[in-house]
Amino acid sequence: MNQVHGDEVFEVTSLTQDPTCDALITKEPGIALAVMIADCIPLLLISDGVVGAVHVGRRGLVNAIALKTIDAMRKIGAGTIQAQLGPSICGRCYEVPEALADEVCLSHPNARALTSSGTSSLDLPKALIADLVAAGVSYEASSICTLENEQYFSYRRHNITGRNAGVVWL
Repeated sequence: MNQVHGDEVFEVTSLTQDPTCDALITKEPGIALAVMIADCIPLLLISDGVVGAVHVGRRGLVNAIALKTIDAMRKIGAGTIQAQLGPSICGRCYEVPEALADEVCLSHPNARALTSSGTSSLDLPKALIADLVAAGVSYEASSICTLENEQYFSYRRHNITGRNAGVVWL
């Protein structure tokens, strides 16, 4: 998918599609869905017959991309959904201006955090987990921080484009 930090969910029915969106879902066996991330959260959603791959950054969290994807999966037949949150930047490292943290925390109070040096930051995985639990979705979350762990690409560390990927299929 061509990811744009938006809130569009696209249902993939064939391999010839190249959508602009931040979430893919499919109920077609054999079609692998991929999400590319730098410091954002790669969210993989798995159910009995429907899977999803979601790019969850700060804007996506505020735009409820994960919840919209869960709703779209349920509309096409997903039952119980399990979430896998891959490595992403942690709340100790995702420093943001205080005004931006205040803006995000209006809709996601669980996102409020402080960096290891005591400055304002956001804990996106913690806020996403709260959304998932509220939606009745069980989860497993990586504790790996892409900025702290040099085995993972981090836009904040490298200041160039590069990606980690999460992939899911039926």
